[in-house]
Amino acid sequence: MDLQNFTRHKGLFITGTDTGVGKTLIAGAIARILAGAGKRVGVFKPVATGCRREREGLVSEDAEFLAHCANSEFPLSVINPVGFEIPAAPFVCEDAENKKVDFEQIASAYEYICKESDIIIVEGIGGIRVPVSKGADVLDLAKAFGLPVVVVARPSLGTINHTLLTIEAVRGAGLTLAGVVISGYDEQTADFAIRTNAATISRCGDVRVLAVVPFDEAASVESGVAGRAVLSALQEVDWSRVIGD
Repeated sequence: MDLQNFTRHKGLFITGTDTGVGKTLIAGAIARILAGAGKRVGVFKPVATGCRREREGLVSEDAEFLAHCANSEFPLSVINPVGFEIPAAPFVCEDAENKKVDFEQIASAYEYICKESDIIIVEGIGGIRVPVSKGADVLDLAKAFGLPVVVVARPSLGTINHTLLTIEAVRGAGLTLAGVVISGYDEQTADFAIRTNAATISRCGDVRVLAVVPFDEAASVESGVAGRAVLSALQEVDWSRVIGD
């Protein structure tokens, strides 16, 4: 499968500096904002791990949240065409579950969603260099989609290093870096490093910090709640301009 043959479409590829940084929450919230603006928003989670097994097959919690936020009518099996039960890197899951990542299936599902969508939001898995299959990582997937990349980062100590390395990888692959979103900022507990991280990332990475999204106690991917504070912060961004719509 030639990863460069994926359908070209308007949208964003959402990646993170690590797993658990809030990229599903941010991706879903962006989808909700765009859908609220009258766009037909497609959402796509090409590969997911840690899926739960139901009678219909493996179900990704992330895909459920994205679908809910975008009011998507596509089946979850299309929104997330490749799933694994074990919560680990897909490359590791391939051997453990005796199943390979099917890039043809990903390409087919993606094309199907694109045909019925004005904009598509694609969420990666883990960080940008997480191995997906032999010879392919998340960065290779991002290159295949060819979408502008949004990097979701933690607000905490250590995020400067992780974010700058992710930025370097994205730019080195020739991809458009749309910007960085800091997720989970808590003003009440922020120390000096946390308060200055966004400005430092912007300056040292020569990148736009699109939003500093506050910690929202009500936000929950598990419950399908994007959270008012999360949505409010992201609504300040001109997403049509970021996407190039």
